[in-house]
Amino acid sequence: MAAPENMWQCQTTNCGYIYDPDRGDRKGKIPKGTSFEDLPDDWKCPVCGATKKCFRPLAGPGSTKDIACEK
Repeated sequence: MAAPENMWQCQTTNCGYIYDPDRGDRKGKIPKGTSFEDLPDDWKCPVCGATKKCFRPLAGPGSTKDIACEK
């Protein structure tokens, strides 16, 4: 499992999907080892369909959960 600062969590209401670069995204055909920053701009959460803008890192700068994001 990747370090928390390399993992990103979806902030939409009732989702919480965590993108782990060590696992990639099989549904989105994203190979293991792909960092969040290297995901295509049109990539969406495989659970709720939210855009990358709705994700925040689990640790480090910008890891706030103050505001839920709408799809």
